[in-house]
Amino acid sequence: MFWNLPLALAVGGMDYEIRTDYRVALDIFCAFNDPNLDSAGKIEIMIKFLYYPDIPPDENLQEAVDKAIWYLDCGLSHDDAINKPRTMDWEQDAPIIFPAINKVAGMEVREREQIHWWTFYGWFSEIYDGLFSQIVGIRQKRAKGKPLDKYEKEFLRDNKNLIVLKDRKSEDEKERERLEKEALSKII
Repeated sequence: MFWNLPLALAVGGMDYEIRTDYRVALDIFCAFNDPNLDSAGKIEIMIKFLYYPDIPPDENLQEAVDKAIWYLDCGLSHDDAINKPRTMDWEQDAPIIFPAINKVAGMEVREREQIHWWTFYGWFSEIYDGLFSQIVGIRQKRAKGKPLDKYEKEFLRDNKNLIVLKDRKSEDEKERERLEKEALSKII
């Protein structure tokens, strides 16, 4: 099964063509991280972005979701990742991920019209050295409460904007914080 790259997913006994370019997967992950979307909105985007040109019928929605997640996980089980702290963000880290992937792939991947998501993810999985892996290593140590060495502390201090993952807030949360600050400033 893993000898060939999937180009379609079987849902309800029918094969549905999928959009396999890595950009589609990354767009879906960006939607999943959007705090302004609820779960139903995220699932709708995943289904509409991935299944193309035909979308499986509503009565097969759960199977279509399960197959889409299987595809996005590259056929691997990531059940153990549920409780792990977040140490990367496809969108925030894109400027440092792409050079690392380019190094592994031996080319500028963004110039290619089509690269299968599983191929792209395979290259991503082989990143072992460079700025991105250094940043993820620091994030992992911090998430586990492990001490940073002197160089890592200095690197963190000098590159906080690259290392610290931004906390994504919904528009409602941002508005609530703004109103609280405004109310607080009137009291003080």
